[in-house]
Amino acid sequence: MRFFRRNLLHFAGAAATTSTFSRVAYADGYPTKPVRLIVGFPPGGGTDVAARLIGQWLSERLGQPVVIDNRPGAGSTIATEVAARADADGYTLLLVSTAHAINATLYDRLNYDFARDIAPVAGFMRVPNVLVVNPSLPVKSLPEFMEFARAHPAKINVASGGNGTSQHLSGELFKMMTGLNIVHVPYRGAAPALADLVGGQVQVMFGDMPSTLEFIRARKLRGLAITTAARSEVLPDLPTVSEFVPNYESSAWYGIGAPKNTPAKIVERINRELSTAVADPKMRERLVILGGTPLEGTPSDFARLVAIEIEKWAEVVRFSGAKVE
Repeated sequence: MRFFRRNLLHFAGAAATTSTFSRVAYADGYPTKPVRLIVGFPPGGGTDVAARLIGQWLSERLGQPVVIDNRPGAGSTIATEVAARADADGYTLLLVSTAHAINATLYDRLNYDFARDIAPVAGFMRVPNVLVVNPSLPVKSLPEFMEFARAHPAKINVASGGNGTSQHLSGELFKMMTGLNIVHVPYRGAAPALADLVGGQVQVMFGDMPSTLEFIRARKLRGLAITTAARSEVLPDLPTVSEFVPNYESSAWYGIGAPKNTPAKIVERINRELSTAVADPKMRERLVILGGTPLEGTPSDFARLVAIEIEKWAEVVRFSGAKVE
């Protein structure tokens, strides 16, 4: 754990990176051209929805288009490597999510060090995942699901948007705390996983709220519980998992990162615009509609959140044997 703690300190320290005079002068005129926001998942999933929502806000505030660049695959590691290797000029940003905290210990070998190579900028939203099932599964509550799973070990397939996603590790945490034998089926993003869940090829998913909400409302999926400690305003009738599995808690969160050594003035400018976004009543309303709650703070605040999440999910990775070599 000393290795991870050292890297976490590097990550937190990145929030205070200073720049040379020339970089400061360069940052004063930022931005003068479109900004690329790299997203590690396909269009249509919760991460993509969150990216497009905040990208539109940044486009309006920065006065330049923010172009969403979807680079799906390998639990967002492909996209993260692209961002880590990009110029540190503020014109490449990374949509950071829970997956990045998980990947820090999930993967033995990566071509980047997230804590070292990506500077924290700001968080902007936290959302619960929702335990949803295909309506053909003969269960209508979480206790019924748990009883059914115990009676059919290794027969229930649990979809996720890929190894290392919040959906994946939410399921692994559930398995670890209940002892249930359910089979993880990773996809290249939440959208194809949801398509197969609706089609009945898989039976269960710990789906993110933004992408599952309309399926639940249309009764194409049945919601059983949400993963946060408190119930959601959007789905108030759904219990939390912790009401039946004490101390269970999992949530997805979203923020923005940038290549290391991105000028501090640019980091501060983007952080300021995101802080304005989550304080805006209309934006807060849109976040709530997606099932989310605003996440605000300084780059250092965001760095601390990520550090805490890395340590939390490292334990789940170790106990679940989910590590990817």
